[in-house]
Amino acid sequence: MNVERIRHRKVRTGTVVSNRMDKSVTVAIVRRYQHPLYKKVVRSTKKVLAHDEQNNCKVGDVIQVIETRPLSKRKRWRVQSVITAAQTAD
Repeated sequence: MNVERIRHRKVRTGTVVSNRMDKSVTVAIVRRYQHPLYKKVVRSTKKVLAHDEQNNCKVGDVIQVIETRPLSKRKRWRVQSVITAAQTAD
């Protein structure tokens, strides 16, 4: 694959909030920014669908997603790596 094309893809970090679909996960990406007028720090959450080929991700995992070509109607991201695995209560 051409390295020049991969360099310009967006990479985001988010938390898995749903893994009920086959080979797909819902990822909540939280963005923090300062309000331009009131200077208060505002949190904005965006939920995206990401492709998870091996069904490795579990709810609560912190993962890194990378932008890719459209894979379905709403799926435009792919799971790149799992940063932190969720703590499971055994």
